[in-house]
Amino acid sequence: MNVLLLGSGGREHAIAWKLAQSPRLSKLWIAPGNAGMQQLGELVSDVTVMDFDAVLGLAERVSADLVIVGPDDPISAGLADRLAEAGFKVFAPSAAAAQIEGSKAFANQLMAEAGIATAISQSFDDPETAKRYVRECGYQVVIKPDGLTAGKGVTVCDDIAEAEAAIDQVMVERLFGDAGTRIVVEERMYGRETSAHAFSDGTTVRHMPFSCDHKPVFDGNVGPNTGGMGVYSPPGWLDEEIAERIRLDVTERAIAALAAAGRPFAGVLYPGLMVTPAGPKVVEFNARFGDPETEILLTKLRSDLLEICLAVAERRLADVEVEWDDVATVGVMMASGGYPGSYETGKPISGLDRVDADVQVFVAGAREEGGQLVTAGGRVLCVVARGTTIEEARVRAYENVARISFEGAHYRTDIGLTADQPLQVGVR
Repeated sequence: MNVLLLGSGGREHAIAWKLAQSPRLSKLWIAPGNAGMQQLGELVSDVTVMDFDAVLGLAERVSADLVIVGPDDPISAGLADRLAEAGFKVFAPSAAAAQIEGSKAFANQLMAEAGIATAISQSFDDPETAKRYVRECGYQVVIKPDGLTAGKGVTVCDDIAEAEAAIDQVMVERLFGDAGTRIVVEERMYGRETSAHAFSDGTTVRHMPFSCDHKPVFDGNVGPNTGGMGVYSPPGWLDEEIAERIRLDVTERAIAALAAAGRPFAGVLYPGLMVTPAGPKVVEFNARFGDPETEILLTKLRSDLLEICLAVAERRLADVEVEWDDVATVGVMMASGGYPGSYETGKPISGLDRVDADVQVFVAGAREEGGQLVTAGGRVLCVVARGTTIEEARVRAYENVARISFEGAHYRTDIGLTADQPLQVGVR
C-alpha cells in the first residue's frame, strides 16, 4: 500500500516508525515530515498540512491508498472531508466530528446531553460578562479559549485576579488569535489526570492503554502549561473499576452521542480526564493522537498500525483485533531553553549515537544542517524507554536522556515519579 502521512512532529515520527514495520506498506510519503523521519519514508517538505490543494495534489501524484492526518488544525478545518470527497481513504475524523475538540462549547453541550461527567462551565463572547461571572460564581475557575491552541491555552486560576487577567489575554489581547473569540469558564477540578485514547470507526471502539501526560514545564507541575513535557503508561494508581467507567461512560458514550448527532467519529478520540473524589470527569476531548502520548503508546502496540488505520478508514474496525504489550513505558521530552516562551533554535544536537538500541528517540522539533541535527522547535526530542515497571522504564529513559545534549536543553526530572502512588487529590 502507498501511504501518505501528514505532519511534522514527534507524534508523526512515532506513527511513521510504526507504519514502517507493516508488511502491507509499499511506500510511505510524509509531508512535510522532519529530519528524524528520513529513513522511514520519502519526505515532501514543500507541502504544508494546511494547504489543502497541495495535499490533494500530492495524494493524487503518489496514488495514495490511505492518507493519515496527524495534527489537529487540518482535521478541524476539514481536510479529511476534502480528501474523502476526492475519493481517498482517510484516517482522520470529519470536521463535524472533530468539533468535539475544535469547540469546547460544542463538547460541553454534547456531554451535557449525553450525561458525560465534566466540570460546570459557561461560554462567553464578551470579556466583561465573563469577568462578572468569575466574580460571582463562587468557585475557582479554569479559563479556556473555545478554539484550538496546541495544548497551551488553558489557564488554571488560583484567584479572581488571575482569572480576569487570563480573560483579557485571550479575548482582548488575542494571545491565541481567533481561537479566543469565545472562551469557556469552567469550575476548577481537583484530582489526578489521565488520558484514554481509543480507535473508532464511528461504531466500534478499540481502547488503548491509559497514559498520563505532564503539562507544566517544571518539576512538581509548576510553571506554564506546554504541549507536554513527558508521559508514562500505565498509571498504577488507576484501578480497573474506574478505568472501565471511563471506557464505557466517557469514550464509548461520546462515540455513540456523536453518531446519534449525525457526526460519526472515525479516527482516534481521546478524552483527557480528571479522576476526582466524585469520580472521573472530562477535562477536554481531542480528535487525534496525543503528543507525546503517541510516542509511548505506539511502542506498546503489538498489532499492525497500518491495518488498524485502514480498517478505521473502511469502517470495519470490528474485523481487527488490537493487541498491546504488557509493559511500562516512559517518555521524557527534551525542550529548548525558554520553552514555552521564547527560545533560540539551531543548536547542534549530540549524543544520539550513544542511545541504547531498544530506546526510541522521536524527533519533535529538529532539522538537518550540513549533516548535523540541530534544534528547530520548543519541544525537540522525546526519549522513550520500556521496562517491566514504571521505575525501570524511568531509569532507562533518564539514563539515555543524559547521553544527549544541546545548548540550553531543558527537561523535567520527575516524569512518572508518582505513577504508582495511591490515588489522592492533588497528586499527579
